[in-house]
Amino acid sequence: METQRQKKIAGVIQKDIVDILQRAAIDGGLKGTLISVSKVNITTDLSIAKVYVSIFPNKGAKELLEGIQSNQPLIKHELSQRTKNQLRRVPELLFYLDDSLDYIEKIEDSLKGEENPIENRDLLDKRKKY
Repeated sequence: METQRQKKIAGVIQKDIVDILQRAAIDGGLKGTLISVSKVNITTDLSIAKVYVSIFPNKGAKELLEGIQSNQPLIKHELSQRTKNQLRRVPELLFYLDDSLDYIEKIEDSLKGEENPIENRDLLDKRKKY
């Protein structure tokens, strides 16, 4: 269970990380790329922040995530400059790709396609009549 303090710090980090990553993408020539932070989880000792990043369009997302991970010290420094009045210590940042949007898209595609179990009842197990 997250404490109020963890939630507050996660919110501060999430807001600033989005800004930092979006600006870095624009400066890096990735104008059409949308980067959002879907979730930030902070450990109870406030030493590690797991940052879940969504990248759209999805092609090249893995390479972009690797770039973000390799620039972690720079991102952490930028974050510490922005949050110096709010956070005494900036936690270690661990970046992960949030693929929940892909998961939702696959579900929607399967519902639209021929494999739709709602329209094609043969795909479902037959109910037994008693």
